[in-house]
Amino acid sequence: MKRKLLSIVLAGTMILSLAACGSSGAEGGSDSSSGGDASQEVRLLNGKPEIDAQLQELAKKYNEETGNVLKVETIGGDTNAADELKKMYQADNMPDIFVIEANQAATWDGMLADFSGEEWTNKTGFELTDSKMGTIGFPYTVEATALAYNADVLKAAGIDPASLTSPSAYQTAFETLDSKKDELGITAVLGWCAEPANLGWSSGTHVFGQYLDAGLKADDTTYLDLLNDGGKIDENRMHAFAEFVGMMNQYSDPALLVDGTYDQQVAGFKEGKYAFITQGNWCVTSPDDVNFECGFAPYAFEDGIDTIIAGPPSFWVAYSDGNVAGAKAFFNWCAGDSAQDILVNKAGLVSPFDDCKYEAVNPFYKSMKSYIDAGKYSGWHTMLKKDGLQNVTCQVFADYAQGKLNADTFTSTMAQVIQSYYAN
Repeated sequence: MKRKLLSIVLAGTMILSLAACGSSGAEGGSDSSSGGDASQEVRLLNGKPEIDAQLQELAKKYNEETGNVLKVETIGGDTNAADELKKMYQADNMPDIFVIEANQAATWDGMLADFSGEEWTNKTGFELTDSKMGTIGFPYTVEATALAYNADVLKAAGIDPASLTSPSAYQTAFETLDSKKDELGITAVLGWCAEPANLGWSSGTHVFGQYLDAGLKADDTTYLDLLNDGGKIDENRMHAFAEFVGMMNQYSDPALLVDGTYDQQVAGFKEGKYAFITQGNWCVTSPDDVNFECGFAPYAFEDGIDTIIAGPPSFWVAYSDGNVAGAKAFFNWCAGDSAQDILVNKAGLVSPFDDCKYEAVNPFYKSMKSYIDAGKYSGWHTMLKKDGLQNVTCQVFADYAQGKLNADTFTSTMAQVIQSYYAN
């Protein structure tokens, strides 16, 4: 994927000078003064279980081409990666490479390796940098999130996804789909789960992120800035968002809404049970996963919202007390053609590197690219809120889904819990 496209994608997420797939060598990574030995095993903690098989293949190819060993350890799904990392740190069992979101960099202050000057940094403008720690984050993908849809179902129901730019348009579309469930062969209009224990990361981060960014230009941080100024919200915007979420609750699969899991949610969408799902392009990574066309539609909780959220949601970083030389060698190789072939063509990721010659096979890529090319994208600013906020906001979504709140009390409760979290 070329730089022109990705410079557009990332423009709004570079508040911290943010942020897969050149040469297959390990320049900059063999100096033992960098920490460790490039020829020794490197442990990578993967937080995306949906691409575990592809990363295992990546590790095998890396060993074949360099003789170096990469051990991939995968967590995720129902496991919180940040919590798992804390346990590993306390047990003195840290991986050499792990994943962080941009707002988590300060948590690891002084503990992350600096990759300034490494070969791969010349091939992307999307690395994560920190004023004190330097270049700390390797951007392994670009992702997008919105209301994902089954284009075949919408077409059969006579719904043009391009028209879904207002709450009233969604209300009409949802009513139409609901009335034709049997005819269309769907279980529910929407696959949306607000269960906080295993999907709090989804509701509290990605869905909440629509309140922060939907409809805004990529570099517009209005609601993020308000949030980070002591936990303030725009109550009118939050109320409009709450009403939209209420409609999502109404038309979601009741068997999924309160007690479902990520695997159930994604499986239901892949099987054609839902017209929409509240996830991103990571939920369906291969054309073989579905027998229908996939697309994105905006969370249009206010009239005129017509954007999706796009950018690097997270980054690979290296533990400074781990095998830094090995991490350097791997990252330089990972920005090269062999790794791109696997990460883009098999894992379905979208490359952030300028010289990547592969276009993603991800079923959402066509829709994602159309929004980006048209400038209809918002920044990924939900990753820059106070770390851990999602652990309290997700419970508000859950209470709403269970009928304990309405749009008014969702708004007031969200305001209260956010302000309290920032105060503490």
